[in-house]
Amino acid sequence: MKVLVSVKRVIDYNVKVRVKADGTGVETANVKMSMNPFDEIALEEAVRLKEAGLATEIVAVSCGVQACQETLRTALAIGADRAILVESGEELQPLAVAKLLKSICQKESPQLVILGKQAIDDDSNQTGQMLAALMGWPQATFASKLKIENGKAQVTREVDGGLETVSIKLPAIVTTDLRLNEPRYVTLPNIMKAKKKPLETLKPETLGVDVSPRLTTLKVVEPPKRKAGVKVPDAKVLVDKLRNEAKVI
Repeated sequence: MKVLVSVKRVIDYNVKVRVKADGTGVETANVKMSMNPFDEIALEEAVRLKEAGLATEIVAVSCGVQACQETLRTALAIGADRAILVESGEELQPLAVAKLLKSICQKESPQLVILGKQAIDDDSNQTGQMLAALMGWPQATFASKLKIENGKAQVTREVDGGLETVSIKLPAIVTTDLRLNEPRYVTLPNIMKAKKKPLETLKPETLGVDVSPRLTTLKVVEPPKRKAGVKVPDAKVLVDKLRNEAKVI
């Protein structure tokens, strides 16, 4: 079974995001970047499937600027067998990424595609669902447990009311939630081995995909700073403030 894993290069989750002075976006120059945490979980799950003898090959895919090669090298060090970079200087939105992944799926014919449920930079939570629709494949989102057997994927997914278990036929799309697994640390020997693993670079034009943005960001602003809390002597004063000052009741 071939497994395709999509990984995105984002601002590291430990970094405080700063808005550009002109309000056109967030500052990425000289900012530490890393693999999207949800995609890291997706990759870890693919590696575990291979270690269990259920997967034969793991292909990591990233779409974006040339620097995404660093993210793919990390994916190769974690356990992917080879990598594909779809290089583009455009701002890639979820539908464009889904179309690029569709072309890669048609080229690679994987039996399972695993993605993070969302990226921590735009929080769109759309790419996996759009890819499933474009491919006409079954999907299971927000996976907290994944089991593969008899040509089917049994997925336990997190929903508002608790947990839901679904069974879908392969080939299929699965998006991962936080509780699926805990990604491993990358070791130095594996980093050295990753340098010798194949990394293919493609262009959107080669895949026949138009990645022109369909949405325009008008302005980006920081959320307003929270005011300091106020202590009140009793419930009567609290209700009065909620009613007359905060106007929430």
